[in-house]
Amino acid sequence: MGKGGSDENMAAWLLGVNTLKIQPFNLPALGPHDVRVRMKAVGICGSDVHYLKTMRCADFVVKEPMVIGHECAGIIEEVGGEVKTLVPGDRVALEPGISCWRCNLCKEGRYNLCPEMKFFATPPVHGSLANQVVHPADLCFKLPDDISLEEGAMCEPLSVGVHACRRANVGPETNILVLGAGPIGLVTLLAARAFGAPRIVIVDVDDYRLSVAKKLGADDIVKVSINIQDVATDIENIQKAMGGGIDVSFDCAGFNKTMSTALGATRPGGKVCLVGMGHHEMTVPLTPAAAREVDVIGIFRYKNTWPLCLEFLRSD
Repeated sequence: MGKGGSDENMAAWLLGVNTLKIQPFNLPALGPHDVRVRMKAVGICGSDVHYLKTMRCADFVVKEPMVIGHECAGIIEEVGGEVKTLVPGDRVALEPGISCWRCNLCKEGRYNLCPEMKFFATPPVHGSLANQVVHPADLCFKLPDDISLEEGAMCEPLSVGVHACRRANVGPETNILVLGAGPIGLVTLLAARAFGAPRIVIVDVDDYRLSVAKKLGADDIVKVSINIQDVATDIENIQKAMGGGIDVSFDCAGFNKTMSTALGATRPGGKVCLVGMGHHEMTVPLTPAAAREVDVIGIFRYKNTWPLCLEFLRSD
């Protein structure tokens, strides 16, 4: 039986390629610093789709049945004895990664890089597409009254864009190029605007995605080719659309073509931030970019982003 009720706790289990099944999910005991949350909104991420289709995402391989889902929000049902900041009935957004807080990276504040990270729906850790989950209280952020549970769940993908903007030091004097107008490209666009970027150009190969980007506030859009031989022409069109130097490029796709375009389009002394991970390995023109002192920055997930995401959502 599910704790605190007569209904058995159920979850969406990934059992094999293209095989999901709703099955019972036994919750761990509630620790003194934990809360039990009834899930109300869970998004489906690209990583969930990768696991569903191939049973792997990058180097993470599903070797046994796993509950999926990590973009989530819900309502507190029960709190541990030492929890002082949350009470049953509170609506919360959950940060899905539990770090060790003991390693050097955690002590430096870069807990997103913790080698012992336990992250929802990253093998072998179960996710949150369930009736209820148990999670540390300090990773559950109370939602303001004017933010819906669905918006709270979207703090997770928005956090990727926020972390990228922080890593690239985006501000009111930073002209931005975003390559890829998928979900992560769009949240990076929104985050860059919230950080004060004065001009943002976004590119993609798909007209519909570009139209969505335009509606969300992109200053200009450029449809680019899928052909690597067209990089020079694409760069020319992108720079013309920007009308000035590109200070930071966010590659939200992560392919040879997009990274090559980003490196070539960014002004000397600018930055390229690799956000997407389309290719595990890439062949790109690093030497010319290095000669122009273009910095290449990587990101992995996020850290300390939920409070700012909630503030951005409130001020929309």
